[in-house]
Amino acid sequence: MGDSLSRRTFLKSSALAVAGLAASASAAAAAPLLRGPDNEPDEDVKKVLHERFGTRPIREGHVTLDVPDVAPDSREVPLLVESDLPMIADNFVKGFHIVVDHNPDIYLAGFNFTAAIGAATLDTRIKMRRSSHVRIIAETSKGELWSTSRFVYTSLNGCV
Repeated sequence: MGDSLSRRTFLKSSALAVAGLAASASAAAAAPLLRGPDNEPDEDVKKVLHERFGTRPIREGHVTLDVPDVAPDSREVPLLVESDLPMIADNFVKGFHIVVDHNPDIYLAGFNFTAAIGAATLDTRIKMRRSSHVRIIAETSKGELWSTSRFVYTSLNGCV
């Protein structure tokens, strides 16, 4: 009898713990709609952006980023990046740049395109050290820079 009471107590405690975790996840999922913690890049990120793009202005717009608000495994966070900018011979998106604020290497990757692909779209997976802003910068053949960013919460460390 003591054994069965112990199981009941365990199951009741487990149910309460699961309910608490679900409430925490729900609150974390709602927070990114507010753009997460301060969207302003810190000094290290600004330095990387300056080294990569000089003093050219990086404007928001023309880039969309589909990424989970909460990434359960930061060793592989899916990203879908698209741009509505033209892809014609004399005016096209020549590349996407991925910047993750709190990664060991802030400039994570760059992908180059030509007008021949017809649409600026990227579907990939990235590693993240911890919860952080993921910034996407689209660079055009005319030297313009367009961007978007999202704060992604992670639950498992993906980089050392």
